[in-house]
Amino acid sequence: MVSTTPVADPVDDPPRRISSPVTAGDLVFRGVLRAAGLSVFLVMGLIAFFLLYRGWQALRVTGWSFFTEEKWLPQTGVFGIAAVLPDGVIIAVIALVIAVPVALTTAVFVSEYAPQRIRPALISLVDLMAAIPSIVYGLWGLFFLQPRIVGLVRWLSTHLGGAIPFLKVRTGDIGTSYTSSPFIAGTVVSLMIIPIITSLSRQVFSQAPQGEREGAYALGSTRWGMVRQVVLPFGRGGMIGAVMLGFGRAMGETIAVALIISPKFTVTDHILENGANSISSLIALRFGEADPLALSALMAAGLVLFALTLLVNMLAAVVINRSRSGAATAD
Repeated sequence: MVSTTPVADPVDDPPRRISSPVTAGDLVFRGVLRAAGLSVFLVMGLIAFFLLYRGWQALRVTGWSFFTEEKWLPQTGVFGIAAVLPDGVIIAVIALVIAVPVALTTAVFVSEYAPQRIRPALISLVDLMAAIPSIVYGLWGLFFLQPRIVGLVRWLSTHLGGAIPFLKVRTGDIGTSYTSSPFIAGTVVSLMIIPIITSLSRQVFSQAPQGEREGAYALGSTRWGMVRQVVLPFGRGGMIGAVMLGFGRAMGETIAVALIISPKFTVTDHILENGANSISSLIALRFGEADPLALSALMAAGLVLFALTLLVNMLAAVVINRSRSGAATAD
C-alpha cells in the first residue's frame, strides 16, 4: 500500500532557529568584554595622538627631512632618524638570525621530544626567561658576554671579512673596535626574544591534529618524519607570526641596547665595528638633557617606532589568522 501523505516542501518547513534566553548576567558579561576590547583600541589611539601632538613641532620644523636626515642636532634645527632607524632594524635582524633557529628547535624539542615528566619544568623555564627584566640582560651582555665574545668577533672579521664586506672591521684599536657593536647588541637582544618565539611556537605545535599524527605513524613514519610532515606544516603560520612578534619586540628594546652600544649617527654598514644606534636607545639616552624642540623630536621618533611596531604586530596577527593553525584555534 502506497502512502498518500503529502511530503512537506522544504520551503514551507524552514529549519527551526535555536535560541537561548539572555539573562541580565549575560548582558553584563557581554558588555564588560566589549568594553575591554574597545578600551584597547582607545588606549592605542590615545598613545598615537599623544605622540603626534608632542612631536608635531619637530615634524613641522623638519618636514620630510626628518626621515632622510642622519644628523641629530636639535639645537640647530637639523635632525632626523635616517641613521637610527636602519640601525635599529639591523640589530633586530641580527637578533632574529640568532634567535629563530634556537627558538624553533627548542619549541620542537619541548613539544615533541621532551619526556613527559620534565616537559612542564621546561615550559616554566622558558616562560620564566621571558619575565627577566631587560636591564638584567643588558648588564649580563655588558660585563659578561662582551669581553668573552671579542675573540669570536675578531675571528669572523679576519676569516670572513674579505668575502663578506659587512663582517669586516676596517680600522681602529683592536681592544675597542670589536666592542659595543650591533652584533653584540643583537646577540643580547636575541636572548630576550628566544622565550617569546619558543613559547608561541610550542603552543602551535602542540595543537597539531592528533589524528594526523597517528596517521603518519600508521604509514610507517618516524617521529622526525611526523614532525616534518604534520607538525611543522600545521604550525607554519604560527611560526611566522611568532617570528614577526619577536621582531617587533627586538625593535622596541631599549635598556639592553643602550647599555651596550656606543651611540653614533651614521648608518651602520659593518655590523662587527664599534658604534650603532636605535630609536629606543636614542630616546633613553637623550631624554634627560632634551630642550623643548629636542623633546618634540624624540616624541616624533617614538611615533615612528610605535607605528612600525604596530604594523609588524598587525601583520603577524594577519598571518596567524590566515594560517591553518590560526583557523583551528580561532574559536
